[in-house]
Amino acid sequence: MRPNLRWQLLLAAIGFGLVFAILSFQVQVQTQSGDLFCTATVPVPGGNFVEGIVGAPRMLNPLLSDIIPVEQELVDLIFDGLTDYDDSGRLVPALAERWSVAEDGRSIQFVLREGVTWHDGEPVTAADVAFTYGLMQDDAFPGTVALHDLWQSVTIRVVDERTVEFILSAPYSPFMEATTRGILPAHLLQGETAVSLQDHPFNLFPIGTGPFMVDSTQNWQESGRLVLTPNPDDWPLGTQLDHLEFRFFSSETAVIDAFTNGEIQAINRLTAVDLPKVADLPDARLFTTLEDRQTMLLFNQRAAEENKLQTVSMRQALAYGLDRQALIDTVLSGQGVLREGPYLPGTWAYTPHTFTIYENEPVSATVKLEENGWLVPEGQIMRWREGEPLSIRLVALESKQALVTAVVDQWATLGIDVQLNSLRTLADLQEVLAEGSFDVALVDVTPSRDPDLYDFWSQEAIVRGQNYGGWNNRRASIALESGRQLWRVEERRPFYDTFLRLYDAELPALTLYQHVTTYVVNSDVNHVDIGLIQRPRDRYATFNEWFLHFQEKIVFCPGTDVSE
Repeated sequence: MRPNLRWQLLLAAIGFGLVFAILSFQVQVQTQSGDLFCTATVPVPGGNFVEGIVGAPRMLNPLLSDIIPVEQELVDLIFDGLTDYDDSGRLVPALAERWSVAEDGRSIQFVLREGVTWHDGEPVTAADVAFTYGLMQDDAFPGTVALHDLWQSVTIRVVDERTVEFILSAPYSPFMEATTRGILPAHLLQGETAVSLQDHPFNLFPIGTGPFMVDSTQNWQESGRLVLTPNPDDWPLGTQLDHLEFRFFSSETAVIDAFTNGEIQAINRLTAVDLPKVADLPDARLFTTLEDRQTMLLFNQRAAEENKLQTVSMRQALAYGLDRQALIDTVLSGQGVLREGPYLPGTWAYTPHTFTIYENEPVSATVKLEENGWLVPEGQIMRWREGEPLSIRLVALESKQALVTAVVDQWATLGIDVQLNSLRTLADLQEVLAEGSFDVALVDVTPSRDPDLYDFWSQEAIVRGQNYGGWNNRRASIALESGRQLWRVEERRPFYDTFLRLYDAELPALTLYQHVTTYVVNSDVNHVDIGLIQRPRDRYATFNEWFLHFQEKIVFCPGTDVSE
């Protein structure tokens, strides 16, 4: 069974409406006095909501959780940053009430919201902000190099208890994305260094400001269960459920077995392979939403004698030679959405009308291959040019085996020989990309919410960045460099429009699809409603309405006039 994104959402809404109508008012009783009463089903508070996750966290610290996805998921529930992004990709206040940028574009002042407290009741102050970001300036910072490099050139100044100022060496608008990172409590960690931070007990029982708090009475590393309690500051009217509990599993098979056996009530991020195993279970409800992640084919244009993809028309031939929708339907069980270009919905620079849509057009692909001299000799099925076969090196992770095999099969119909190099780990893939020993690479990309792509597509990024395909376009580099030096969206937009037009014209990469994530919940959990998920906490936006237990009460029927 292959769930359909749009129909799932519609049927779920209709289904819940019918269930509510049936259960809420089941019995009508008319008394001797003529009053009409109904039996109403109402929630009874209590119980834990238990979600299964593949993988286990080492620690819960917003500065040290960039590498492990499970840690990122949990940290987002516990900590807040100064800012956040709305659905359109624009910054909105979080811990900060407001901010202002100086006229020279080099300093930004943030004013914190008044009355915000940590989970232990202590007030959040500018000292907490300065302490948090100051840790990343330490040369011994154990987190990612990118974080350290960003903050090393920033001067941090506490103006007063609620105001902090960041002074940059030059105007740099993508800096604002860094302010979405969670803030740590200085009153609990003061005196700790970047080195000692990674071994501090705080990482096991952190105190944050987010919508959920860690229960300090548990030993989650030993039990494999992490219990979170709703933060009353975020849920002032309370929640029906007592706790949100996560259980950690070693494999997809184990977590699916636990769901089937009733040990857990939900699974996050079902893969396309595992989705059919759960979709037909009678108690499973599926919620499907888009992820901020896309899969792309990166074309190598670096100068080399054997390079076959240096012309735009060759890259276009490969694009026209693919049926991307068929890949989504067959390999991914429909769990993907076609996209064009380097951006996804959720950033203000996303302009789908800018891009050429590469439908599956074998005739166009053949014409462009022949324009480049690649012909099929009589009696053969492969293309040759000057005595050399058209052979392309495709690299990908082993976990993408089904997808790349389908790509290989589609290109083979055009007479292209594809040499597949399947790599076991992400580190292996990154090494091959850095060496440039590929023609096409299948990669997953999670774009930042800020549209700055200088580190991926500029000329400088060929040498000191992640422009692994070697796209060398001076005008695109200038547009990206100019766009990151301005602060207002209206001023930045023209430069990113220019970049996108050049990107479309030269096709340094082809986006295959945007990822779709599926969240499965047991039907015993009532009133679950999950919409667009931009960050992990979004799936619990209506957590206060979820409930497990209910009871029947006698009430006046809807529409009954009780004033008579």
